[in-house]
Amino acid sequence: YGWIPIPIVQVKNGAGPSVFLMSGNHGDEYEGQVALTKLCRSLRPEAVRGRVVILPMANFPAAQAGTRTSPIDQGNLNRAFPGKADGTVTQIIAHYISNVLMPGMDYFMDLHSGGSSLHYVPTMFGLLEDDPARSAQVRRIATSVDFPCVIMGPSEKASRTADVAAKAHGAMAFFTELGGSGTVTPEVLALTESMLQKFLIMVGALEGQLPESQEESRTMVVRGGADYVYSREVGLFEPYVELGAWVKKGQAAGAIHTPETPWAAPTELTFEADGMVVCKRVPGRVIRGDCLYHLAGLEEG
Repeated sequence: YGWIPIPIVQVKNGAGPSVFLMSGNHGDEYEGQVALTKLCRSLRPEAVRGRVVILPMANFPAAQAGTRTSPIDQGNLNRAFPGKADGTVTQIIAHYISNVLMPGMDYFMDLHSGGSSLHYVPTMFGLLEDDPARSAQVRRIATSVDFPCVIMGPSEKASRTADVAAKAHGAMAFFTELGGSGTVTPEVLALTESMLQKFLIMVGALEGQLPESQEESRTMVVRGGADYVYSREVGLFEPYVELGAWVKKGQAAGAIHTPETPWAAPTELTFEADGMVVCKRVPGRVIRGDCLYHLAGLEEG
């Protein structure tokens, strides 16, 4: 008998926008959790305009265990929205976030990374809106925070992710992919902390001047299933290209080796589209269906 004490921080000061910052949606994604934990201590109330709500360990059981999903009910929080008040632990967390924290928010950002199995080029995702003026504002914010890669796209309305739930409540929604490999690196953490400060200043929730851009952002698009390479066999993955590489359709992507039968030829994989490698698998051992690469293409126009 007991309860799960999930930490929530709110900093409020006068009139201004309402901003919701979240991490730990997947428990093995650490960069956002560290960045938001530091922000909780460094955010000066007198500098805030409006309110900033910070949820650094959204799926608390998963974040505490360092696992993608909850060890209590195996729930994937980012597939549980809008949740269920009398459901499993993960569904109850999703319901509280969706029905208590999200309403009234003007802006929402969910800090993801590649977790234990993937590594990403630091990427900002902005959810396009039906209203062209709002879409233009989402794009302006997403492309102004100095991330090397920006991906703009419509949301799948049937999706059960946190960003789609926030958008349904009227918030402009963003999410990130911040490195991964089950680590926190000084480079990605510094980039994330700088991004958060710029984001809060841009939306009017924090006083201050925007520093000059230090990074040239590429605006990218994810075009469909051809942008992904999945394992077709069980074995050891040999990658042929590294993160950030530009590849061509038909180019060899890697091979799956089977040390159990070392005389057998490896299974070779190819890229099905042109694009930049924005995500690459980390562990060498794979099973059928594991994501090995994720591509994105340059936005036309």
